[in-house]
Amino acid sequence: MERPDLDRLIQGWRGALLAALVALLAGLPGLLMTPVLDRTEARTVQVSARMLDQGDWVDTRYDEEDRLRTAAGLHWLQAASTAAFSDVEDRDVRPYRLPSLLGAMLAAWACAWGAGALFGARAGFLAGALLGSSFLMSTLAGVAQPSALAAGFIVLSLAALGRLYVLAREGEAEASASGGAPPRLPRRLKLMAWGGLAGSILVGGLGGLVVIGLTLIALGVMDRRWRWMGRIGWLGGLCLLAVVIGPWIIAATVSTDGRMWNDLLEDNILTRMVQGRADWGLPGRHLLLAPLLLFPATLLVPAALATGLTRRVEPGVRFAVAWLVPSWILFELAPDLMWHQPLPLYAAAAWLASAALVRPMGRFARWGGAALAGLGGLYMLGASLYALSEFGGEASQAWATPTIGLTLAAAAIGGFLLYHRMAVTAALVSIALGVLAHASLAGLMRNLEPLWVSPRLDAAMVEAGLHPVEGRYRGPVAVVGYDQPSVMFLFAGAARSVTPEEAARAILERRPAVIEDREDADFRAALSRLGAEVRAEGQVEGVNYANGDRVSLTLYRPIVRAPSPRREATRPAEEAVVGPVPYLTPDDDAATAATPEQEPTEEPGVAAPQPDADASEPEGPDTPVQSPPVETPAPDEPDQ
Repeated sequence: MERPDLDRLIQGWRGALLAALVALLAGLPGLLMTPVLDRTEARTVQVSARMLDQGDWVDTRYDEEDRLRTAAGLHWLQAASTAAFSDVEDRDVRPYRLPSLLGAMLAAWACAWGAGALFGARAGFLAGALLGSSFLMSTLAGVAQPSALAAGFIVLSLAALGRLYVLAREGEAEASASGGAPPRLPRRLKLMAWGGLAGSILVGGLGGLVVIGLTLIALGVMDRRWRWMGRIGWLGGLCLLAVVIGPWIIAATVSTDGRMWNDLLEDNILTRMVQGRADWGLPGRHLLLAPLLLFPATLLVPAALATGLTRRVEPGVRFAVAWLVPSWILFELAPDLMWHQPLPLYAAAAWLASAALVRPMGRFARWGGAALAGLGGLYMLGASLYALSEFGGEASQAWATPTIGLTLAAAAIGGFLLYHRMAVTAALVSIALGVLAHASLAGLMRNLEPLWVSPRLDAAMVEAGLHPVEGRYRGPVAVVGYDQPSVMFLFAGAARSVTPEEAARAILERRPAVIEDREDADFRAALSRLGAEVRAEGQVEGVNYANGDRVSLTLYRPIVRAPSPRREATRPAEEAVVGPVPYLTPDDDAATAATPEQEPTEEPGVAAPQPDADASEPEGPDTPVQSPPVETPAPDEPDQ
């Protein structure tokens, strides 16, 4: 049986396309299986759903009190994918994640396209596949936030700039030898470089501009030549930026009456640093996480380092070093950066790793790669065992076994092959096993039920008949002690985080409430002061992974009581009041439930179950002397 000819399979455009396919296979399980995540994803999709509901394509605020947090490009794409494949009322998070998956595929394609032109077709495919299969990229491909899509545009821009840089250097060398002028740089590459920058700003803000700018500055310092940068089409590129970004900036400024600029000036990294509000974090945190987040490319990190040090005179290697090192240092030193911020830099690491694969590796690269792959496998082993011990059950144990097994197999087999000088085979095996391991990890995460409080709360509200989307009770639901954006998204915007006093007033208005146990005493006290009554309908327990606290949420149904039948009056007959006492109607407001003529028959608060009519019990402090009041359902509630 003949071995497949890898070089023939990846020749030309097929190599970049296969790399994008790897990214698709790696990111799809997380997109399909993971519930909506707090906090960034839930905020992002709620803004996109709000755009679809209201038809306002400019305002990207989470609610009326929020500031303008993000650019609009990602929300437009999420709204388009949701309108095409689902419906906004379904509150299904998966259509909102499709732009992120496309962004991961774009990043893998661009990474392979750029590396293929600089290092050869084999290196190009491996670079794109290593990036697309990395745990960080494949995870963010299934999360509806800007990181993956912005990374796709940034990698596209830098891949085009890398090719322009190499062509410019080659052209200058030829012109110097012949005494003529250097040839013009391809317009198509200029358009891709500036278009990638514009796209990254429109979906992810100024992060892409920082990475691209630092890359160009580092190249100029390393080469001590800046002339080629003047030939990358500045006039046309700036016009393209103005056309792509300008209309939204103008519309957002008008829509917010200029508050957008105040928000940007008052809440940015520099302002937080000056005011002492910045969270500096642990220096080197991104480097410590790299063995896990780069996996299975962890295997080739020592080879990439050696390539960057020993072959930095090569134009492609030099560009990758300028792309990787300055921005990585900035991300390590800058405050308030999340663990996924260095994602665009992983493409530069993949370039260096793929460049190392086309030449024989030394002992350091082989030994170090095997050891680092083992460290990445141990990271995953530890994380999986911790998740099982804290949040796991029988279903999660079934998913944890293949997750751990496939990760350790990728590390062990890849390390063994690399040590025995089969580097390309080691990379291919590690990529295949890494993709399968990440699919198992997505299944494991889905079955860690204590972590998914909001989806279980949503299901419990539907089961209890309290969910506003069913129309039995009007919203918004008053939520106390659990302020997570995923609740707002799953409840179709019909939920508000309030105080215990405000939740008690919501009960008077015949709206349901969800109360966390630590706030329950204050809620009951507020109910007593207002004379409102509720009935507990269920409880949801779990872990708020946004802050690590355990939560216990109780669902409360409002109770509306009609006045008790009046006793026959002892005053003269002509003054007696005769007539039926009406039940409360769905249109009655809360004040009707407690008129001056009505006397409560029991202490306000949480209602206890009523005794059976036929039961014979002695009178006690909890047994009303007169007939028990007639309990009527709240508006549109089915008869009890």
